[in-house]
Amino acid sequence: MSRARAYRKIDPTPSSERLYEVIRRPVVTEKSTLASQHNQVVFEVPLDATKPEIKVAVETLFKVKVKAVNTTRIKGKIKRFRGVRGRRVDVKKAYITLAEGHSIDVTTGI
Repeated sequence: MSRARAYRKIDPTPSSERLYEVIRRPVVTEKSTLASQHNQVVFEVPLDATKPEIKVAVETLFKVKVKAVNTTRIKGKIKRFRGVRGRRVDVKKAYITLAEGHSIDVTTGI
């Protein structure tokens, strides 16, 4: 029995609605500010977003050249509020490295 996986063909050009869904919001933290010194920008993206999809969305919406996309998935913490146990939502972040000479100003909108 083969262990080869059947990969599904991903459409490299998502619809214009999907482009706006992929980039949810910029992440402005101390760590993301330090990453901006290395020509990187951090965005929150949906859990089902893929790296090629994120790359196309950033290049199309911000008209920049993307060098690389790295993603992280952060599991939600379990918290208590007035004795009731709750759970924060899971988050996926995309660390986008831009090509030399390109930049994105996250303080302005799209």
